[in-house]
Amino acid sequence: MGLDFSGADMSGGEFSESWFTDAKLTHVNLSKANLYRADLQGADLSGANLASASLVRAKLDDAVLRGATFDAAEFVKASLYGVDASGASFRGARVMGASFLDVIICGGDLTEAVAQENSFQVRIDDGTILSGFSGSIFGPIEFFGEGGVREVGGDELERWIRERGGNVRVFPPKRESGS
Repeated sequence: MGLDFSGADMSGGEFSESWFTDAKLTHVNLSKANLYRADLQGADLSGANLASASLVRAKLDDAVLRGATFDAAEFVKASLYGVDASGASFRGARVMGASFLDVIICGGDLTEAVAQENSFQVRIDDGTILSGFSGSIFGPIEFFGEGGVREVGGDELERWIRERGGNVRVFPPKRESGS
């Protein structure tokens, strides 16, 4: 386990290129913090407040983001792979050219979030709020419901999001180079 900052107030901090790998950051206040190119791989940010934080090019692979707040945060070219963001709030977040791969957002809130050409292979459920979610993503997603898990992509995913108050254009998954 890395450093333990649980409950600390680090709001407005300058943490560009900082190393928080495997750190315990539960219930930390990192609102308005600059985490440009920060390495947060494997960090536990459960219940943390990262509202209006800059996560440009941040690495959050294998992080735990359960119940965290990312309202109005910037996820430009950020990497989130294998992340549990159950119940996290991304209200008004800007997700631009980021990779959300194998990310659980069940019970999360994407109200008014804007996505721009993101890999967005996430798992959501009926509790995930998509009102005002807009932009463009590379699908598909996995929907977890009463009948189990099913993959939804393309036009079906666009309709599905629209039925829930969002307006997102869905592109086919990006092909790996050399394929």
